[in-house]
Amino acid sequence: MIPTVRAVLGRILTDLGSTLVEVVAGDPDPVRPVGGVLIHDPMDEPARLPGAVVLGVGVAGAPAVAALVERAAGLGAAAVIVRSPVAVDDTVAVAVAGSGVPVLGLTPGASWAQVAALLRALLAVDEFAGEDLAGAGEDVGGPLSGDLFALANAIAALLDGPVTVEDRGGKVLAFSSRQDEGDPARIATILDRQVPAEKLRDLEARGAFHALYRSEGPLYVDGVADKPRVAIAVRAGGEILGSIWVVVQDRLGPDGEHALTEAAKVAALHLLRRRAGEDVGHRLRADLLATVLEGGAAAPQAAARLGLTAQPACVLALTVLGDSSAPDLLAAGHRSGEALALHLAAVHPRAATASLGGVTYAVLPSGSDEAAVRVADTFLSRIAPRVPAVIGLGRLAAHPGELPRSRADADRALRVLTAGGTPHRVAHLSDVYVASLLLELADRVHAEDDLPDNPVARLRAYDAEHHSALTETLAAWLDTFGDVVAAAAAVHIHPNTFRYRLKRLAEVADLDLADPGARFEAMLHLRLTPPTP
Repeated sequence: MIPTVRAVLGRILTDLGSTLVEVVAGDPDPVRPVGGVLIHDPMDEPARLPGAVVLGVGVAGAPAVAALVERAAGLGAAAVIVRSPVAVDDTVAVAVAGSGVPVLGLTPGASWAQVAALLRALLAVDEFAGEDLAGAGEDVGGPLSGDLFALANAIAALLDGPVTVEDRGGKVLAFSSRQDEGDPARIATILDRQVPAEKLRDLEARGAFHALYRSEGPLYVDGVADKPRVAIAVRAGGEILGSIWVVVQDRLGPDGEHALTEAAKVAALHLLRRRAGEDVGHRLRADLLATVLEGGAAAPQAAARLGLTAQPACVLALTVLGDSSAPDLLAAGHRSGEALALHLAAVHPRAATASLGGVTYAVLPSGSDEAAVRVADTFLSRIAPRVPAVIGLGRLAAHPGELPRSRADADRALRVLTAGGTPHRVAHLSDVYVASLLLELADRVHAEDDLPDNPVARLRAYDAEHHSALTETLAAWLDTFGDVVAAAAAVHIHPNTFRYRLKRLAEVADLDLADPGARFEAMLHLRLTPPTP
């Protein structure tokens, strides 16, 4: 049975680290379970909650931080959070080392109420992912975004104007009613769920976004559309999450500006919960897909949770050609994987995608191999020539139990594609089977410490000692099926000279060129054992 997803300290640090908290003392255990949130109150003894994150509201100074760490350890806490900058001295270091409770610093300006609500939301999301998603099928990984639309309507009622909540790229995440009271630019934005590109360029040219993201309060924007706007950045700590835009008739009063400022804080919580929910969903789907592709006792249940039991499916393996350690290639691989997930979601709602070990794997429900090839070809044609990606395809699996074998096929085909053994960008294992066998045979040959003597090895040794080209001569002759004229032209020498070299190499290598078996063995050795540099 697949274990219930539970929040651990490492995941919480990953979700909040770039936005709200940083480790200032101690070495957090990334797999330490987190059981809840406690708010520190020096006048009250809280109930013991193992694995809690303790919020040290108002705790400042090294002695107070050390005392909080010791108290949190007595409660079985996983970590404490205090406001940055945090005074860390020997007293704090000793308390942390002795208790194992790390100290996290909260970004200045972040709301304690926001942090407490966000942590509880993360815990609730994990509980939701572990229990409610067990039979959700296509709902696995759906965004737990909170009711942003209700918030937009509430802001519209307070400020008497239509509202949109947008991300940093101008994508509309939620909008209020009464959009017909806006102007053509706002209506176009709602219809496309995206601010028109020309409006974004205009705002950028005017410096509106620069001013908006630097301002802590509302910003009035005139002249971009028929009606003026008031906007405010939605931020958590130092990170800009998006913005709220309101079509207004006139400037807001102090009460209206205060209401919009407070609404931005609430919107930040919704957007953080939305991002956390999406991250949980993506991780859950990746874990489930990895379980399916590995096989084993848990694979059938994982396949059922992903909705992959209803029809045959095959595995696609995607990678980007190039140096795997290059940062640009890693980024291109990540973008290509996301693009493939989006493409397959449009093709089939049950398609499951995850990146495992630098390769993006997808399980695509399909009725035939030809259909899978068409999907892969279509996708690569859309991202080419910007991204040099290739896709290996596995055999069609009649049921989830055959998907591990389909993955093995896709991996073998992908290796041939990345090794340059075929001009194609999409291939089934059956298309490149011989090339795959040769690569696997080469692996075994290279793993041997002492290869037996053979004609090709003798030729290479002779060439190295006498600075000759007998190995090149043999390769050209074999490649041209014994056509001396064509082989001589390939190596740019006279046919008579080539014939002399051919006779000489047969003597040096003790190779019978008239023997088909000997010729085949020589071809294999040339292919499997490249010359020593």
